[in-house]
Amino acid sequence: MKIALISEHADPLAAIGGVDAGGQNVHVAALATWLGARGHTVVVHTRRWDPGRPRTAVLAPGVTVEYVPAGPAAPVPKDELPPYMPEFTERLAARWAADRPDVVHAHFWMSGQAALLARGGVPMVQTFHALGTVKRRWQGRADTSPPHRVETERRIGRRADAVLATCGDEVGELRAMGVPEERIAVVPCGVDLELFRPDGPDAPDGPDAPDGPDAPDGAYGPGAPRPAGTRSPLVLSIGRLVPRKGVDTVVQALRALPGVELVIAGGSPDDDEAVRLRELAARCGVAGRVRVVGSVPRERVPALMRAADVVVTVPWYEPFGMVPVEAMACGVPVVASAVGGHLDTVAGCGVLVPPRRPRALARALRELLDDPARRRELGAAGARRARERYGWPRVAEQTEAVYTQVIDGKLCRLAALGG
Repeated sequence: MKIALISEHADPLAAIGGVDAGGQNVHVAALATWLGARGHTVVVHTRRWDPGRPRTAVLAPGVTVEYVPAGPAAPVPKDELPPYMPEFTERLAARWAADRPDVVHAHFWMSGQAALLARGGVPMVQTFHALGTVKRRWQGRADTSPPHRVETERRIGRRADAVLATCGDEVGELRAMGVPEERIAVVPCGVDLELFRPDGPDAPDGPDAPDGPDAPDGAYGPGAPRPAGTRSPLVLSIGRLVPRKGVDTVVQALRALPGVELVIAGGSPDDDEAVRLRELAARCGVAGRVRVVGSVPRERVPALMRAADVVVTVPWYEPFGMVPVEAMACGVPVVASAVGGHLDTVAGCGVLVPPRRPRALARALRELLDDPARRRELGAAGARRARERYGWPRVAEQTEAVYTQVIDGKLCRLAALGG
């Protein structure tokens, strides 16, 4: 089938780790790639944000990325994109009138808004990735989303042929928005099991290891076991550096974890949030045990995860959460906040803690760091779950099943398609 994916702000070819470049970019790129591998023709439509890029680019066999002119050919924060969406929509409508896809799959609310107006009767599937109601609930006045976002999401949810929830928690949110239950299917995000795996080299990790993604190989050699007592326990926090990711909670927890080191990866070491976290570490008296290393190339992330004793991810809210699943696939134990997708992915094979509770996080980390056998047990359980539930071939197959149903005019059934 001919599949059109819309991802207005999340370019699947963009570098990961910026404020607006994270899990959605990875998800769209991988989904498109695996749908192409299943024999489909896939076009990903994203806003043109870099004048140096060609109008089209090949992502994978059978998959192209088309950069849609809409507003300035420059980076624009996603919450400032609505004024340019009418142009984005018009260009999509013209593109699809000339070459009609079999199904349109919109990612994020602005993509859904454009798809509803441009699809011209083509069946439409929606994945929100994040919901405005949840963001507003947790961020309050700090929420920079446009005022009309929540109502627009309700309209999209009620008019799309199918809505893919990435976790069970999102299903309840969608029902509360008035999305018909028979049109909701749970299809989780996926993980690259060839890249994220338990075996492979470790990144440099000792307290004297250089910061940054270009640090040299560790003293013990790639993948070699580290002699006992050669380093302090290492906790890794990785992801976009924005306040709602809760990295400040990890820094605060470090006060009750003497001798434990924290590596914070993501964004840039000069970002406002990175500066705030370093200042917080200084006030907490743990600056000497906190390293902010900036963005790490994606191909190096698995080695960085395997170098950690624990990967911690404690956002205030999380629609799905790619980081814990990637860490699980690497066989690394995870401590995560008991929110959103973590309730599906981490529960039973990791440790869940309340968000924004440094003392609770410190207790969980202390217990885990003091118990190597428990860490091995959780690491093995996480790796099994990642293999069984979250490999991209399985996720692409589930997504394709939804496409087939909406093309055939059938409503998807949650029980039949749940992840």
